[in-house]
Amino acid sequence: MPDPREVRLIEPDERVPGALTPGMAREEAVATEGLWAGFVRMDPGMRSGWHHHADYESVIYVLTGTARIEFGPGGARAVDAVPGDFIYVPPHVVHRELNTSDEEGTAIVVRAGSGPQVVNVDSPDPAQG
Repeated sequence: MPDPREVRLIEPDERVPGALTPGMAREEAVATEGLWAGFVRMDPGMRSGWHHHADYESVIYVLTGTARIEFGPGGARAVDAVPGDFIYVPPHVVHRELNTSDEEGTAIVVRAGSGPQVVNVDSPDPAQG
């Protein structure tokens, strides 16, 4: 266990597989009691499964590809992000990611909160606002 009082360097080959959601490859770099940070890969044209992050707030920084986040009642709302954009996802918001480009999508993700980091669901609740 690393000393929590020391600065650490996490190199790419030290990342470990993160929680699974169909269609996404998450690589965990840092996980503490209230924080998660990692790297995400999405194939061209990828559409993830529906999920939420329980009590975690998520911030996504898009590096490559085009990230679309679908959410809201029945998944009818969406935001589109390109490299350099940040996306904020509040706790408990059911959503899915899509890479609408023809290149691999990559992003840095940081979450703050507690409890399970990923909760996969069948589909969004039609009443979700």
